[in-house]
Order: sequence, then structure tokens, then C-alpha cells
Amino acid sequence: MHDPGYDLLKNPIPALIRKIALPTSVGYFFNTMFNVVDTFYGGRISTDALAALSLSFPVFFLIIAIGAGISTGATALIGHALGAGDREGARHLSGQTVSFGLVHGVLLAVVGLALAPLLFDLLGAKAVVKDLALQYMNCIFAGSIFFLVNYVLNAILNATGDSRSFRNYLVLGFFLNLALDPWFMYGGLGIPAMGLPGIAWATVLVQAIGNAYMLVRVKRAGMLSRFRLRELIPDRHAYVMLAKQGFPSSLNMMTVAIGIFVITWFVGRFGSDAVAAYGIATRIEQIALLPVMGMNVATLALVAQNSGARQYERVVLTIRTALRAGIILMTFGTAAVFLFAGPLMRLFSKDPKVVAIGVGYLHIEAFVFIAYVILYTSVSVLQGLKRPAIPLVIGLARQIVFPIPVFYLLADMLGLGLSGIWLGILLVTWVAALVIMGYVVRLAAAMDGENLELQKADAQGE
Repeated sequence: MHDPGYDLLKNPIPALIRKIALPTSVGYFFNTMFNVVDTFYGGRISTDALAALSLSFPVFFLIIAIGAGISTGATALIGHALGAGDREGARHLSGQTVSFGLVHGVLLAVVGLALAPLLFDLLGAKAVVKDLALQYMNCIFAGSIFFLVNYVLNAILNATGDSRSFRNYLVLGFFLNLALDPWFMYGGLGIPAMGLPGIAWATVLVQAIGNAYMLVRVKRAGMLSRFRLRELIPDRHAYVMLAKQGFPSSLNMMTVAIGIFVITWFVGRFGSDAVAAYGIATRIEQIALLPVMGMNVATLALVAQNSGARQYERVVLTIRTALRAGIILMTFGTAAVFLFAGPLMRLFSKDPKVVAIGVGYLHIEAFVFIAYVILYTSVSVLQGLKRPAIPLVIGLARQIVFPIPVFYLLADMLGLGLSGIWLGILLVTWVAALVIMGYVVRLAAAMDGENLELQKADAQGE
């Protein structure tokens, strides 16, 4: 049943953003803690197991990038159909989205299992660490289908404004993982001791349980009502639309992984202390940005439905509200991280050198938080308007094209060292944020103009 409290076409925009963003942010927090639990138990096995988990992240990110890309594209398409009043079209798209996720889950499993050894070779994995990383990722790739199905089911719910269901699953998943990790690692009650693969199988089982729960929620929302298995047969038109919307978003996510690699490579030249400090500081940064992650989902859903309904004044109001709220939140976030950088770093490391480098990073990067708000909100707006190519171009420029020369200029040629890399991140991110915001502002002005034309036409019709 559709919840009248989540009518994205009629209810007040600020209230809707709060209703959608808050559960999403809570869910992301528990998802972050899920990964912390995996890291904790990996460390209990051995240092090599912990290194294998760290090396697995860029490979794991392939699943995240593909799933998040398909999810974003599906939310935009289904939201547009709902906004246009085409409930049957939205229902058909929902079925095709599940089909699309199943197909890509199988493809990802086959390709991932085949290429995993090569990927770890490229990452420089050796001997025991490589073996452990392969054991872990082979289990994850084998369960790819469950990850992808969760992404697409959440996309369908997000298009209706329901972010609570996924939050509930992520909270439940965290507590399940807390119990399953040690059980599968050490064995007991009929389960053999599996070591590091046990952590992977625990994650896959939690994803499978999530499929069952999320499917029930989607059916209750009426988006897969009267569903028949034959509806999973690929529809060429629906697949093309999903690919056009989803693949640019997936590639945009992959630029993030490449961007992390670029930064890590430059930081790595200053030693392992610098790499450790960067890793810790970015975790602190991610936690500070959690509220913004929730607002991205709210912005995408609201823009998709209201642009589909041609309610452009509500699209513009969504943009303004999300930007204003995000900037206010991140002003506090900037102040808190800047002032408490030292204590926050010392929560994760007692090494004075690591703490000092991390504090130096946070004292500069705290001033990038508002740029991230502008950037992420603008990307969500463009994805909701079914314009995913622009964020991809901005992502390529921000993560790959400009950082390399800028880092080299500031860190090496001007002799600023690590501070040059931190300043480079600040400079490139702010330029990207201002460029994409300029584009969105022009679009908003055009929508305001189109809205006036629609109002005039309505008045003349009366």
C-alpha cells in the first residue's frame, strides 16, 4: 500500500526531505559499522587477513559501482513514470529492473570469478595475502546476484519515497553480521570453521536475507503486484533505458575508485604513516558526510517524480531546500571536524606521527565538506532529470584528469609535500562543485521559465 505521508507530488518538500533523508543516513551509518565489524574480525584472524580485506575493497567496489549505478538509473526512470501518473508503466519498469539486476548479478559472478586473480595481481597482492584475498572475493563474487537484487529492490522503493525499508534491513543486517562473523569464522553448531571466507559467507547470507525482506516491502508498495515470472523476460526497450541511465552512473562511481587510487599513490610516496593517516582521516570524513548521503537519495526521488509530473516549481524548491539544509549541516560538520581533529584521530591511532598527518589533512579537508554538498546534490538533481552524462564528465575531470597535474604541481614543483595533495583535493573539488552547480542553476532557471509558460497555458485554457 502507498503511504500518503510519502506523496512526493503533493506533500511539503522540506518535510519529505527529512522523512526520506533521515532513515537513509541512519542506514548508511549501520552499513559503515557493518564494514567495521568485518575489519575487526579480520584483524582477529591475522595481519595478512586484514591486509587481504583492505586489498579486496577496490575489487569489491566493482559490485558497489554497478549496483549503485543501476539503482540510480532505475529510481530516476520509475520515479518519472510515477510522477507522470503511469502506474502500470512504473510497475512494468520495476519488474524489468529486477530482471536487469538478476542478469547483471550472474554476469558479475562469472566475470568476477574469472578475473579476480588478475585484479589482485594488478593491485600487487603477493603469496599468502593474495590467496586470502581470493578466498574472500570468490565467495563475494559467487553471491553477486544477492547484492545486485538488493540494490534494484531498494531503487524501486526509493522511487516511491520509501527509504525506511532499506534502513530497517541495514540495521538488521548489522546485528546479524555481528553474530554470523564469529560463528562462521570459528565454526560451531554444525558449521565448520571457515576463517576469512566465513566473513564473506556471512555477508552473502545477510544479503540473501535482505532480498527476502525487501521483496516483501516492494510487493506491499504495489510495485510488483500481479507479478508473473514471465515479466522477468528482458524487454529490449526497458533494458536500453536502464542501461542509458545506469551505466553512466556506474562509471561515475568507478571514477571514485580510480580517484582513491590516484590519491593513495601520491600519498604513498610519503611513507606508510601518511597512508595510514589518510585512511583514518577519510573514515572520519565519511562519517561527517553521512547526513548528505541521505539527502542525495531524497533529492533524486523528489526530482525524478516531480519532473515526471512536470511540476517544475517543486523541482526547483527541492534543489534550493536540499542545498540550504546540506550547507547548514556541513557548516556544523566543518567546525566540529576542524576543532576536534586531534581527538578524532587519536580514537583510531596512538602513533603521534600518524595523528599529526591526519590532523593536517582534516584541518584542510574540513573546508571541502560544503563543496561535497553542492557536488552531490547537483549530481542527484541531474540523475533525477535523466541527465547522467554530465555527472560522469565532472567525475572524470574531478577524480582523474585534473588531480594528477594539480597534485604534481603543488606537492612536487612547489614543494608543499602532503599539504600540496590536501590543498589539491580542496581546489579540484571546489572547482568541480561550482561548475556543476552553475549548470544546475541554469537548468533551474529554464524550468522556472517553462513553469511560467505552463501556468499561462493553463490560465488561457480556463
